[in-house]
Amino acid sequence: MLTVDLTVNARGLNCPLPLLRLKKALQSLETGQTLWIEATDPASVLDFGVFVEQTAHQMLEQRQDGGIYHFVIRKG
Repeated sequence: MLTVDLTVNARGLNCPLPLLRLKKALQSLETGQTLWIEATDPASVLDFGVFVEQTAHQMLEQRQDGGIYHFVIRKG
């Protein structure tokens, strides 16, 4: 089971705000800690994917439940 250190709600926000919330939240974490973020913007799937590919962070989980996108990201 995953331990989540911080939960962020980015529901109802449109691009680029979910990505900005993710970046700000990651700044408050220590390396190795995990963040759970939920978003309703379909662009967050691409935005978050590209972001973790270009950084040292790791996408641990990504799924969609209805119109809500759930991500678990470990700070690298």
